[in-house]
Amino acid sequence: MANPTELLSKVLEQTAKVVEEQVDAKLSKLSEMDDDDLERLKERRLEALKKAQKQKQEWLSKGHGEYREISSERDFFAEVKETRNVVCHFYKNSTFRCQILDKHLAVLAKKHVETKFIKLNAEKAPFLTQRLRIKVIPTLALLLDGKTKDYVVGFTDLGNTDEFSTEMLEWRLGCADVINYSGNLMEPPTATQKSAARFTKVEKKTIRGRGFDSDSDDD
Repeated sequence: MANPTELLSKVLEQTAKVVEEQVDAKLSKLSEMDDDDLERLKERRLEALKKAQKQKQEWLSKGHGEYREISSERDFFAEVKETRNVVCHFYKNSTFRCQILDKHLAVLAKKHVETKFIKLNAEKAPFLTQRLRIKVIPTLALLLDGKTKDYVVGFTDLGNTDEFSTEMLEWRLGCADVINYSGNLMEPPTATQKSAARFTKVEKKTIRGRGFDSDSDDD
């Protein structure tokens, strides 16, 4: 039976060889290009940059790039209708953990312009909280193309601690595909928060009444 260390070494060696071959192939292709080929490549890249800039301006015109509060359920439907990716924080003023989320979401809103970040007072949205089955505050509703794909309920998915990092929340949103995440989705960004990989499963049941459970210990 082969030694596990030797097997790992062989796998790494083979992977490195494949990567090296791919790099060599690209370099060879570039060296074979004439001036016209390079000019066309430059034009394509310039066009891609212009397209990306135009898309960014369109997002900004729709309220992306900042973390905003909306005042009503009607505003929620309007915001979601015109945007593919939406993160909506359902909060209560009396819940301390909502303030913690606010700080992280404000940072991520500026970093991930492709996604709209908004917040809505749950007590002013009885219809929505019932329709989206929101029972615990804070809850993040993660929407794609106007439909709720996932939830972040309390801080369970974030290591179950108030001290989670912005990167931890970013990773969790990336797992839901609601932002363009460039890191490793297979594990949380820090070893001390690996428990966050166990996502909260929200049962799809109708809320009875309008009360909410708080995820904060002091609320």
